[in-house]
Amino acid sequence: MTDHSDIRVVVGLDFGTTYSGFTYCHVSDDNNLVTNDQWPGEIGQLKTNTVLQYDEHYRNVESWGYPALSKRPNKKKKTKNGSNPVELFKLHLGKLLDNLKPELPVNYKKAITDYFREIGELIKEMVTTHWSGIDFLENVLVVITVPAEYSEKDKAIMRECAYDAGLIIERESKNLQFTTEPEAAAIYCMENNLKVNNLNTPGTTFMIVDCGGGTVDLTTRKLLDDKQLGEVTERAGDFCGSTFIDKEFLKALRKILGDRAIDLLRDSHYGQMQYMIQEFCRHVKLPFTGDKSDFTNYEMDLEDVVPVVMQYVTEEVQDKMEETDWVIEFGYDDIKLMFDPIVERIINMIQMQLDNTRETCSAMFLVGGFSQSKYLQKRIKERFQHRVNSISVPLYPIAAISRGAALYGLSMINSAHNLNRMNSLKFVINERILKYTYGIRVSREWKEGDPIERKLPSGRIFKFRSMARRGTVVKVNQEFTSVQLPVFPTQSAINFHVYYTTEYSAQYCDENGMEKLGNLLISLPDVHLGKDRPVLFGLTFGRMEITATAKNKLNGQNYQTTLKLDI
Repeated sequence: MTDHSDIRVVVGLDFGTTYSGFTYCHVSDDNNLVTNDQWPGEIGQLKTNTVLQYDEHYRNVESWGYPALSKRPNKKKKTKNGSNPVELFKLHLGKLLDNLKPELPVNYKKAITDYFREIGELIKEMVTTHWSGIDFLENVLVVITVPAEYSEKDKAIMRECAYDAGLIIERESKNLQFTTEPEAAAIYCMENNLKVNNLNTPGTTFMIVDCGGGTVDLTTRKLLDDKQLGEVTERAGDFCGSTFIDKEFLKALRKILGDRAIDLLRDSHYGQMQYMIQEFCRHVKLPFTGDKSDFTNYEMDLEDVVPVVMQYVTEEVQDKMEETDWVIEFGYDDIKLMFDPIVERIINMIQMQLDNTRETCSAMFLVGGFSQSKYLQKRIKERFQHRVNSISVPLYPIAAISRGAALYGLSMINSAHNLNRMNSLKFVINERILKYTYGIRVSREWKEGDPIERKLPSGRIFKFRSMARRGTVVKVNQEFTSVQLPVFPTQSAINFHVYYTTEYSAQYCDENGMEKLGNLLISLPDVHLGKDRPVLFGLTFGRMEITATAKNKLNGQNYQTTLKLDI
C-alpha cells in the first residue's frame, strides 16, 4: 500500500514503560477523539499497566494489564504461586545502560510482541464495534509513540513486534507510523492549550514536563509559523516518575516489618504486594495535596490488605504489631517524606532545563499520569511561577501522548501526498569535514611543568580537552564521547563548557582563536557516592546542529542541548 487513501480510522498507541493507553478517531470526524477507558479488570481509567502474566512455563499469556499485576488476597482459598508478572520490558530498547535494564524471564521482543497482541485485540474490538465495515489491516493507521532517543534500529524492532503481533499485514506497511512521545505531547498541548493561554504566536517557547510512572521527560521547543513545531532546543530525562514514590512506601514498610518480610512478600506473593501498593496509591498517593489541613492519617490494616506478610515477620515485630492489631498508621510527615525526594529531583531537573534554555520560556505544560498529583503541581508552581508566565495541566493529561499521536496520524492523512516524500527523504549530506576542533574545559590537578600563573586556589588548573579534531570526517549524527567525574565528592552539579578553535590542537580555553560554543548544566544527585559518579559527555554532529548530551552512568539521568548551526 503506497498511500493512505483507504485509511478511515487512526489509532494513537502510547506504549509506556509502566502504563499504556490508546486513542482512536474516524478521519471524517477528527474532532471526536475517543481515549479508551475499558480495560480488563477495570473501567474508567485512561491507561492500564504495561504488564503480562504468563503461565508457569512463560509460554502463553494468562492475563495482561491491571489484573496481571495486582491480586487481592483471597481469604477463602490459598493463592497459588505461579510465575511472576513480566514488566518494564520496554527498558530493553533505547540507550539505557545494561545495569539499569531489568532481568526478564522471557526475551524482551517476545514480551513486547505479546503485549502488542493483547492490546491489539482490544483496539480491534473497540474500532470495529464503533464503526461497522472496517477492515483493520486495510483501513486503520496505527501511530505508536517512542522515546525521543530511540534509534532507527529500536523502531525497526518495534515494527517487527507489531507485525508479529498482527497489528499490520506486512512488515514495512505504511499503516504503522512512529512519532516521538515529546512530539505527540507537544502536538496535543499545541492543539488544546496554546490557544487557551494566548500563546499561539510564532516564536513562543514552551516546555513540556511529561511525568510518567517510570520516567520524567522535559522538552523545550518553539512555535513556528502555520502552527508548525520547531526543533527541540533542550531535552532532559530521569528515572523519577511516580512509581519511585511506591518504592519509598516499601522502604518505609521495611523499617517497620523488616527486610526479610518484604523480600519474601515480593518473591513469593508479588501480586499481593502490588495490591497493597495499589491500595496505597488509591488512598494516599493520588489524593495527597501537601496541605496538612485536609490530610487524614492512612491506616493500613495488614490483616485486610496483605495478610500473607504476617507470617514472615520476626517475633519481635510480631509482638509490636499485635499491640496495634496489625494496623500501620502513616501520618502527614511520613507521606511527605515519600514524595519529597522524587519531587525535588523533578524540580531540580526543570531548574537545569530553564537555565539551559537561552530564550524566555513562556509556558509550561504538565502531562502524564503523575502530573495529576496536586502536590507536584503545587510545588512546581510555587517554584517557577516567577520565571514562567503560564504553568498548566491540560485536559486529560494522562492521555496527552496517545491523543497527540492520533492527531499526528490525522495530520498525516490530511497531507497524505507528503507521506511518500517524507518516507523517501534521505540525508542529502551524510558526512562532512569538521572546520573546527571541538572540546570541553576540564579541571585537573596542577602539577610541575604547568604554568604557575594558571594555578587555581584549589590547587587545580583548567585545561582544554579535545573531543573532535578539525579535519575529521564525521557522519551525520556521529557522536564523540568523554567520561567525566565530579572534581569534589560533595559536588551536586556539573557544568560542561564547550569550546571550539580553528587550531588542530590546543591546551587552554583562553588561547587565541578559541571560542565558547555553549554549556550544559546537569544535576548530579547521589552525593553519598562521592567522586564515583561517572558522567558520559557526548557531542553529536547532526545535519544542521551540534547536540551536547550528558548521561549519568549510574542512574540513567540524561540531559541534552542544541548548540550551534555553523559546523
